[in-house]
Amino acid sequence: MHNGNEVGERRAPSTEHDHLPAEVRKVMRAFVVDGRLTSIPTAHTKRMVILDWLAQLFEPGRHYSEKMVNLIIGQHHPDTAALRRYMVDAGFLDREGGQYWRSGGTVESVAAADE
Repeated sequence: MHNGNEVGERRAPSTEHDHLPAEVRKVMRAFVVDGRLTSIPTAHTKRMVILDWLAQLFEPGRHYSEKMVNLIIGQHHPDTAALRRYMVDAGFLDREGGQYWRSGGTVESVAAADE
């Protein structure tokens, strides 16, 4: 009888990152499973890929409270304080007076969004 819990059984490879460039896809597959960050990369270049991915969750031009930033990041990893700090330090988010806004990261062009 097959119950799906057999030792050595592997899940089918995820396709959630297939649309990304090869180098980004490699990092994302290593650290993001089912939309959740499994760990925060220690290597700077890998961490930058993850921070850019998280930056996509924030709408350019919109201001967010710290609580809202934590809620958004917390949907993907529990260490919201570290990730929020990394995003500010790396220039993906700016903050002033308790408000945060997106200040960096990849922005999809309008032409690409229409395809």
